[in-house]
Amino acid sequence: MSNIVYIATSLDGYIADKNNQIGWLHEIPNPEGDDLGFNDFIDNIDALVMGRNTLEMVLSFDCDWPYSKPVFVLSNTMTQVPPGYEEKVFLVKGELKAIVKDLNEQGFNNLYIDGGVTIQNFLKEDMIDELIITTIPVLLGGGIPLFADLPSPLKFIHVKAQRYLNCLVQNYFIRQK
Repeated sequence: MSNIVYIATSLDGYIADKNNQIGWLHEIPNPEGDDLGFNDFIDNIDALVMGRNTLEMVLSFDCDWPYSKPVFVLSNTMTQVPPGYEEKVFLVKGELKAIVKDLNEQGFNNLYIDGGVTIQNFLKEDMIDELIITTIPVLLGGGIPLFADLPSPLKFIHVKAQRYLNCLVQNYFIRQK
């Protein structure tokens, strides 16, 4: 069972700019449509866990629903799934450890953890097993950071680095406990 982060950041560690926008993620030319390892990653996970804000961001994209796996949305305020997504998106709330235990008991063992606050909360609970972070060569100078305060340091082992599109670096880390 693993809780895995797969995300991109700016050089200065932000996942969205000062206006909560992510257009800068797509400014690197990608004429071949390289998925940067995303499809292989998705093939190895059972479900996604994200927050309401991340769901709203994904729903704002001008594309088809990008996930073939169930998406569990952490929200204390949403009371229903957006129309048309009832078989794809499921609302959950409560303590993270209880939610993950319940998902594991349902057979969802490898979870893709996505969204700034969600990732930060999982890290605060020391519930992230792997980090896959793609660094985009841009300095945003502010915005939504990937990382926040932690009760104590968390150590990770760097497993590998992969270079994409001659300018992106994807680093793989595993939690050292």
